[in-house]
Amino acid sequence: MNILTKLLTGAALLAAANSAFAGETLDRVMEKKAMVVATNSSWPPQSFLDDNNEMVGFDIDVSREIAKRLGVEVSFETPDWATLTGGRWQGRYDIGVGSVTPTKARSQVIDFAGIYYYSPYVYVVHKDSTAKSVGDLNGKVIGVETATTSEDFINRKLEIDAPGLPPVEYKLQPGEVRTFADSMLPFDDLRLGPGVRLDAVIAPEQTAMNAIKNGYPLRILEDGYAFREPLVVIGEKIDPEWTAKVGGIVEDMKKDGTLASLTGKWYGKDYSAD
Repeated sequence: MNILTKLLTGAALLAAANSAFAGETLDRVMEKKAMVVATNSSWPPQSFLDDNNEMVGFDIDVSREIAKRLGVEVSFETPDWATLTGGRWQGRYDIGVGSVTPTKARSQVIDFAGIYYYSPYVYVVHKDSTAKSVGDLNGKVIGVETATTSEDFINRKLEIDAPGLPPVEYKLQPGEVRTFADSMLPFDDLRLGPGVRLDAVIAPEQTAMNAIKNGYPLRILEDGYAFREPLVVIGEKIDPEWTAKVGGIVEDMKKDGTLASLTGKWYGKDYSAD
């Protein structure tokens, strides 16, 4: 076999290998008429179990709408956060709808199908705290959920992978950072009183407002956002056709006002606007 023949044969094999993955997820979903969504089970109001042990929340409604527009049924799985955002799903899930931030690190292992809303992160303190500005929190004990952008932010390592966003500004120098495995656990410590276990929490505005709505004695500092992050629907990094298909649906949901309506339903304001 001469060199040219070898090169042509190699190219053909490579093309065949690539085509074996093209449309893999899309074909599976459309053939089964069913889609499996990876999400969270304890992150109200994004996604959580209600009193009837049913999955509800903003991310759940978004998932159901995507499935409806595909003409398929939907079911939910709730892997740990590292698994949800780590890719290599091996077909266990078809998409992830878990309010995932597109970071440079994640772009190496998962595909971003499309931004479906934005989340401002805020500084939350106990209602009896004397803190009035971010500067008042310097040297204090700050709580964040582990393996999230709030942890990256407080450690000054946040790298959001989305065009058009302003650079992240770091105004806070914590004295100690405490991490929690669940989004509500930092608020459980903060509600005990200012400085008892925590002095402040950095979290999505939606999550903080939900905690306050449910009786947590907290308030949000009116000193501006920590940062504003886009949230994306994600897919396994094997099927660009599927990613494009889901991304087109997300874009249509934004254009026709569906996402504005759903953010209004769950958060009380439109978080979908670019």
